Amino acid sequence: MKRKIVIALMILLCFLLQSTVFQALAIGSISPNLMIILTASFGFMGGRKEGMIVGFFCGLLEDIFYGRLLGMHAIIYMYIGYGNGQFNRIFYGDDIKLPLSLISASELIYGLGTYMIMFVMRSRFAFFHYLTSIILPELLYTVIVTLFIYRLIYKINVRLKTDS
Repeated sequence: MKRKIVIALMILLCFLLQSTVFQALAIGSISPNLMIILTASFGFMGGRKEGMIVGFFCGLLEDIFYGRLLGMHAIIYMYIGYGNGQFNRIFYGDDIKLPLSLISASELIYGLGTYMIMFVMRSRFAFFHYLTSIILPELLYTVIVTLFIYRLIYKINVRLKTDS
């Protein structure tokens, strides 16, 4: 029960930080995606089910507050959480290479998924512009922030597992 409450608080905290503090720190209207970091992290640390659940609630928050299509982000984040959960068996906590590469891939998948749903459905095909001006800069910014935030998420997860 304690683990669920802490994870829910982490989701809310990351959402609030992403919506406020990191919007103020945006570079060229690009800000890091803390929800991807959280979803991917709990996916490869906790497995497919936990990744899907965390992803669903992260995406649902974004859908409720910022989304045009209710459920779009929830589905994308759920798949990202599930996909990262596939790497649970080869996850080694002290090594940053796997988490960094999985979070990078997750951010890229999120950007491409958002492009496919939001832009292609409206017949806007400026893919290379979207890739170079939004997807890749956000990916880079998210990776830089991951270097600082991931260790904190990992320590909280370890603490929650030892308390259980």
